[in-house]
Amino acid sequence: MLQNETCKTLCTETYDPRAAKFVNRRIRQDYALNWLIDGLPAARVKYDEVTHTQFYSVGFELGTIEADKEPYLSNHYDILIDYHETRSGKFRVVGVVVQPSSRRTVLDNSGLIKNCDVTDKLALNRDTNTQVTFSYSVIWIPSQTAWATRWDKYLHVFDPKIHWFSLINSSIIVIFLTVMVGMILVRTLHKDIARYNQLDLNEDVQEDAGWKLVHGDVFRSPKNSLMLSVLLGSGAQLFVMTGFTIIFALLGFLSPSSRGSLATVMIVLYTLFGFIGGFVSSRAYKTFSGEKWQMNVILTPLMVPGIVFLTFFFLNFFLIASESSGAVPLGTMIALIVIWFVISVPLSAGGSYFGFKLPAYDPPVRTNQIPRQIPEQPVYLRWVPSLLLSGILPFGAIFVELYFIMNSIWFHKVYYMFGFLFVCYAIMILTCSTVTILIVYFLLCSENYHWQWRAFFTAGACSIFVFLHAILFWVSKLALGGVVSNVLYIGYSLLISFLVFVLTGTIGFLSSYAFVRRIYGSIKID
Repeated sequence: MLQNETCKTLCTETYDPRAAKFVNRRIRQDYALNWLIDGLPAARVKYDEVTHTQFYSVGFELGTIEADKEPYLSNHYDILIDYHETRSGKFRVVGVVVQPSSRRTVLDNSGLIKNCDVTDKLALNRDTNTQVTFSYSVIWIPSQTAWATRWDKYLHVFDPKIHWFSLINSSIIVIFLTVMVGMILVRTLHKDIARYNQLDLNEDVQEDAGWKLVHGDVFRSPKNSLMLSVLLGSGAQLFVMTGFTIIFALLGFLSPSSRGSLATVMIVLYTLFGFIGGFVSSRAYKTFSGEKWQMNVILTPLMVPGIVFLTFFFLNFFLIASESSGAVPLGTMIALIVIWFVISVPLSAGGSYFGFKLPAYDPPVRTNQIPRQIPEQPVYLRWVPSLLLSGILPFGAIFVELYFIMNSIWFHKVYYMFGFLFVCYAIMILTCSTVTILIVYFLLCSENYHWQWRAFFTAGACSIFVFLHAILFWVSKLALGGVVSNVLYIGYSLLISFLVFVLTGTIGFLSSYAFVRRIYGSIKID
């Protein structure tokens, strides 16, 4: 039978005034400790007033702030371990709760604790050294919770009504946009195409809709086509990687008991999908009639991953300089670079080879030799207004889920709501596609045929609001101590926003390209 242990001495430490000030500052900032026992994180029991259920919140407080505003260090830990006895007589840990408390412990001459029930709290002295004795008690509690469901108390959904409200709201936005696009395709475009395909076309009919007038320029190669093709290749690679990762997590392949499994799977999948990135990039560059194919092959596996790696290495050096335990070792970083060049770069080159071997996508209409002059654009179609208006809609589809993800990362909660995340990801894809198609259609109607980069930036503008949300979350919710923590937060927020820009921009461009080919392939051009 499992035996309880009561008030055992763990160790004795001496805190000098400098260490005392540091710990007191972290207590005021509500820092938490994280332990792992048999693969389960130590937690606190909390009560959800919305769902009226108890759940486990990962981590426990470093100390407490009492009514006198004095920080007290928690130096005693009551460890409550729930265990389940199997039919074969084996014991398995199915829950871990830690109840910390602050005690001014007194030891006898033999180093044992004199009184375990002392009520005086321990405050670290900021002027002289303070001797702190850490102690613990272990209480084994039998539980009916099976091993397979041990994570249920940890995977608590906070206020599920908000999630459902978010999904319904996002679905309404998608339905509204889809109806608008459908009306354009079925009514306006159908009527336009029917009139254009009549034999007795006259000049007045042609002036009804401006998108027909730019048929000789709409498939003209954009400026900086090499850069656009590289971003499209990396965006396609991110798109497939994100989709597969969410599906794997949704099916239960990524268990929360395996720490870091989500990041590991993302890196492995992104590396293996290098073939897709090279293929899409080369196909796009060949369609744009690009000639620097060697640069395309080189930049596709290096530009976007290079930006990510360099930013990560730069931020990691801040952790190394501050001697943080969270710093990634230099050997691990070198191993990532080696894996990238050994696996992903050859796969990307192979994808580029097959992409360049295939014929380019021929445009459905002939491109004129002399570019058409673009008239003055309406205010709502200029760069800044159109990006702000179009970027907020995809962001609205993922706003609530993004908020819960940020809370999980920064407030020690386990995120496992991949069902909601999968639906939000699908809604974001539809929203990016429909918004970009609308903007491109209005752009073509105003006789502006420079739609390629505009389509990419229209959907990619969602990243602007992702970064602004991160800044607002930083100001309103977080109290990060020190310059290093704040630099890391801003740096990682910028990095995530950049990846969102590449991902959503690719979705917007590919959907717009299919739309433009469809409408111009449906008309007869003399």
